[in-house]
Amino acid sequence: KMWEFRSMSFWRAVFAEFFATMFFVFFGLGSAFRWAPGPINILQVALGFGLAIATLVQCVGHISGAHINPAVTFAFLIGSQMSLFRALFYIAAQMLGAVAGAAVLYGVTPPTIRGNLALNTLHPGVSLGQGTTVEIFLTLQYVLCVFATYDERRNGRMGSAAIAIGFSYTLGHLFGIYYTGAGMNPARSFAPAALSRNFVNHWVYWVGPMIGGALGGLVYDFILFPRMRGLSERLAILKGARPPEPEGQTEPRGDPIELKTQSL
Repeated sequence: KMWEFRSMSFWRAVFAEFFATMFFVFFGLGSAFRWAPGPINILQVALGFGLAIATLVQCVGHISGAHINPAVTFAFLIGSQMSLFRALFYIAAQMLGAVAGAAVLYGVTPPTIRGNLALNTLHPGVSLGQGTTVEIFLTLQYVLCVFATYDERRNGRMGSAAIAIGFSYTLGHLFGIYYTGAGMNPARSFAPAALSRNFVNHWVYWVGPMIGGALGGLVYDFILFPRMRGLSERLAILKGARPPEPEGQTEPRGDPIELKTQSL
């Protein structure tokens, strides 16, 4: 909608998604490089991604909601918590940010080291169906945590949103790295695949997370803690109907992430 297009808070949110995804990919993928012979350090990689997402949620959560993941944005979209217009811009920003982060990382890393990054691969014993199912479950638990943590209807503050979301992402990696490399984020998976021009079985890292994200959002919003909204209200949100503005305020103000995500 044009009101969003003309809003500075909208463009700040889009830039925040680009900026945060760039740093997420830079630090997350960077933690997965093997600088010495031997197996990958699973705990190091899991903590690298988990701490990165926790840090960035703290940095930009009050600006954009800190989705940093097309699967999360898709989940908010199908749950009628953001407009289609905003969702498309978020996903575009996330994809560009991921590629930018991976490009900078590759540029500062010796070729002999960057060549051993193989997170976007299925374990030899894991079938395409099994890998897709694992990605569904990994992303489902993560999006479920995001929805529960961001829910403005919760009474009181339930600790740190950044830490909770970081732990959820770490959990996914501790389990999923052995199976699929723990994609959980199509933008994160797309960036190294694009730079290395290796898209073998790449669809698994889109289909799995998008289905998992959608299921996580639907289970939370329609089963665990239903949002009582009519069809007309949901359609208005998807179309980007302008929310009422408080008197004397010309732009929506970002509330703390523990209360709500920005303009969703």
